[in-house]
Amino acid sequence: MDAQSELIVILDFGSQYAQLIARRVRENGVYSILARPDLSADEIRAMNPKGIIFSGGPASVYEPGAPRCDGEVLKLGIPVLGICYGMQLACQLLGCEIRRAEAREFGRAEVAIQQAGGLLKHLPERMQVWMSHGDQVVDLHNALVPLATTATCPFAAVRHRDLPLFGVQFHPEVTHTPLGNQVFANFLYDICRCSGLWKMGSFIDDAVEAIRRRVGPDERVICGLSGGVDSSVLAALLDKAIGERLTCIFVDNGLLRKNERDLVESTFTEHFHVDLRVVDAGRQFLTPLAGVSEPQQKRRIIGHTFIDVFKQAARDIPNARYLAQGTLYPDVIESGQAVAGKTANIKLHHNVGGLPDELGFELIEPLRDLLKDEVRKVGELLGLPEKIVWRHPFPGPGLAVRCVGPVSEERLAILREADAIVLDELTAAMLYRKTGQVFAVLLPIQSVGVMGDERTYENVVAIRAVESTDFMTADWARLPYEVLATMSNRIINEVRGINRVVYDISSKPPATIEWE
Repeated sequence: MDAQSELIVILDFGSQYAQLIARRVRENGVYSILARPDLSADEIRAMNPKGIIFSGGPASVYEPGAPRCDGEVLKLGIPVLGICYGMQLACQLLGCEIRRAEAREFGRAEVAIQQAGGLLKHLPERMQVWMSHGDQVVDLHNALVPLATTATCPFAAVRHRDLPLFGVQFHPEVTHTPLGNQVFANFLYDICRCSGLWKMGSFIDDAVEAIRRRVGPDERVICGLSGGVDSSVLAALLDKAIGERLTCIFVDNGLLRKNERDLVESTFTEHFHVDLRVVDAGRQFLTPLAGVSEPQQKRRIIGHTFIDVFKQAARDIPNARYLAQGTLYPDVIESGQAVAGKTANIKLHHNVGGLPDELGFELIEPLRDLLKDEVRKVGELLGLPEKIVWRHPFPGPGLAVRCVGPVSEERLAILREADAIVLDELTAAMLYRKTGQVFAVLLPIQSVGVMGDERTYENVVAIRAVESTDFMTADWARLPYEVLATMSNRIINEVRGINRVVYDISSKPPATIEWE
């Protein structure tokens, strides 16, 4: 049996926590996928899942147009766990009444367990949970049995008398439900009878075997290496699978962080002995970017130039049939390609954009079923150094979108030095692994300052630091004042052209993590 032979299908009803549910299931050693809620019972049966989870969602089940699923899914004999909206929908499909709650529950609540065992096995009589609902089940219609309650929610957890159906009104997938993982473990192992085959070691073995079966002995694979976590892990996985038949192309676009090119070259030539082609193309990118301030125009110029540069480099590689990309599962979902169906096209392209169509390559995307934290685990198992595996995300257009306003070599040099100081002090304070993304932004304004009794009129740098697990939402990081003070002092003293440093305290939403 391979690592994906045990499957949990998560019907996504629009929950902001859907990917978190998938992560919790996988953390318990079981493979999971997000699927659109209107899959038919026959389609789900054909997937042969061990269990089904109905996610939460922002709608009310009694509203016209609210997302629904095929009611026959409940009759498949496959265990079902409904969470929040998912529980309400399952109950409604069975004839129960759902109404607007007299007292809404948002935030922390205490659940009192009335029937231990089964879904609520190994849990205390009272436990803290996270609630986020304005509706609730008001009548169990004799088909369901209450398992837990809160002060204002009489049916905080339920089970069906005959069917393998369970529901919880709270959210076990969030960290604010401290014992939520036990709920998932009970569902996966006691109810679905999973054995926990999904482990990163198993994934690596399966992925390596699949790559070897696909790539012929005389064929080569090209990997566009950016130095980020995803492409680095991809390159290491391909190296394990096909060795010398892999060629990595690293394009130095002149928009990289300080010493980034040296880090990539040393990692993949010393640790993995990969055939690495480094293309020095800074001038080709910076020339058309000169004087350009509009963010989308910057991205278009960089994207088109990258394709031209990459195409030229790829022409020198004989027998190259495949292009490998580090597409991850969130990318698949956000581009509307997943089993979850048509979602908003948040990401129009990934990694190397339109290169497959431009060059006629066949795509290899061995990481497309993984979440970000799983990719990091694969990287660790493959022996990538920590400084690569745990690197903070870096945008495809590089420093061009952190250099707000026009891009020039002079402005990039100022930003590059300021950014290096920020990361240096963050690492020294042992905060790098505790933050999601931290960087400097050069603003298109100048401010008055005083240095050595003389008036200055120089650049302003903003420090951006966020905490996030999935980077779809983020909160600004509360870095210690003394760390921020050291960053500011060093930047102003060591980077000529800067006389003011500010700190960005915006969350996402409404702001984005990057400034452009």
